[in-house]
Amino acid sequence: MGTASSLSRRELLGTLGLGAAATIVPGAVRETFAAQTKRTPNILFLLSDDHSAPFVSCYGDKVIRTPNLDRFAAEGMRFDRAYTTCPQCVPSRASLMTGRSPVAIQMSRFSAPLPSEVPTWPGLLRAQGYYTGACRRYFHLDGPGALDPVTKDVFQRHGLQTFAKRLDFYRPDSGRDTTTRIVNEFFDLLPKEKPFFLWVGFNDPHRPLDKNAIAQPHDPKQLVLPKHFPDTPALREDFARYYDEIGRLDGDMATVLGLLEKRGFAENTIVIFMGDNGGALLRGKGTLYELGCHVPLIVRWPGVVKPGSSCAELISGEDLTPTFLEAAGVAVPKEITGRSFLKLLRGEPFEGRKYVFTERSAHGQGLPQNSAAFDLGRAVTTKTHRLIYNALWQIPYSPVDFGGQPFWNELQEMHKNGKLAPEFDRIYFSPTRPMLELYDLRNDPYEFNNLIGKPEAAAIESELRAALQEWMILERDYLPLPLSGRPARSKKRR
Repeated sequence: MGTASSLSRRELLGTLGLGAAATIVPGAVRETFAAQTKRTPNILFLLSDDHSAPFVSCYGDKVIRTPNLDRFAAEGMRFDRAYTTCPQCVPSRASLMTGRSPVAIQMSRFSAPLPSEVPTWPGLLRAQGYYTGACRRYFHLDGPGALDPVTKDVFQRHGLQTFAKRLDFYRPDSGRDTTTRIVNEFFDLLPKEKPFFLWVGFNDPHRPLDKNAIAQPHDPKQLVLPKHFPDTPALREDFARYYDEIGRLDGDMATVLGLLEKRGFAENTIVIFMGDNGGALLRGKGTLYELGCHVPLIVRWPGVVKPGSSCAELISGEDLTPTFLEAAGVAVPKEITGRSFLKLLRGEPFEGRKYVFTERSAHGQGLPQNSAAFDLGRAVTTKTHRLIYNALWQIPYSPVDFGGQPFWNELQEMHKNGKLAPEFDRIYFSPTRPMLELYDLRNDPYEFNNLIGKPEAAAIESELRAALQEWMILERDYLPLPLSGRPARSKKRR
């Protein structure tokens, strides 16, 4: 592989990889990739909402009950290091649909509609003969669902809402009880002999977390809490409801897959399941930590993907668009910076990414009164480390989507009364945050020990700061660069 200076922009943003050979598919057991792809594959994209990677049974959680997702993973490939480009739904979904970073396509402002000149994955498929649709959860690519009068007037006068025009079938904000009807409607309207793309968005496990979301709720006492969760009864109760909503999602997924099977499409359909960003949990949604950006990703493709396989390569949310355009035989526009991992799916040798990049900016339409509503941060993650750049380091941590929940109120009281353990006090209630954070994800997976400035971490700190700087320059990021104005390190010790 070439040096960083000699690579093209697309290679710099999409590859920078560590080589790894995937398992070769036995031809005697399954049909070859060449034979399979003589038929243009259908594509079904299933997206959960606010779902962090650890919380699926097939990812190693021994308490959560997700039998349908587990069965689906046994039929496909589980990706263990998939990251979204943002820990929030709007920018993340924009990347999933375009193969580009939220910064590059001007989608880092939460309430922005996707620019009309930016092509989407389903739009590119549609231009090549696919029948395309999206349903259930609102897609967040046309600005906020509810518009104030001024914004609504601007959007209408300038024709800024374009997503419905990009699809053949568009049924946003349809509830759980409509799933069977809406998906069947799509199949009823599907022209004969046309391949299809269908995006089904689930509401779960987005807050508010319903009580009794499933018939047999998870027992709060049986849960194994992440080490950065203070162990309180209120937090356990909240976390159990999060598990319950994932269990309900698991049932909804089975419904959609059952309809696909009943219609006779299962054998020639690529099915992708993914989370749009991490859960609204402590150090989750809205943060650049592992629980905010690391999501489940599972792909089933009969006859191509080896059943029950797994992959530890780094995958970015940008990578879905080029991967499945290529799988459909559609040319990938040069502007796309995501990197196709089709070779992984086919069981061929694959040179993976070295870095994935994430950004954090506004959330919702609120004024910038705290870091929940408005924050500015960037991160770069490797297989072993993560560097976080908090441009608004002066602002303390504020939780996204659960600031008024009983468990958070209880933690605030414990902090106020000096009853919270020092490590939790530090990571949740410090008056300011570090401008830079560096974590060893292998030895410190819950990101407690900031290695910035430590002599033993100097080399990886320098590498990741430079990688993030390069990415920000190439993406024309509007934040100050993390190395700007930094004094050069002296070669001699004084």
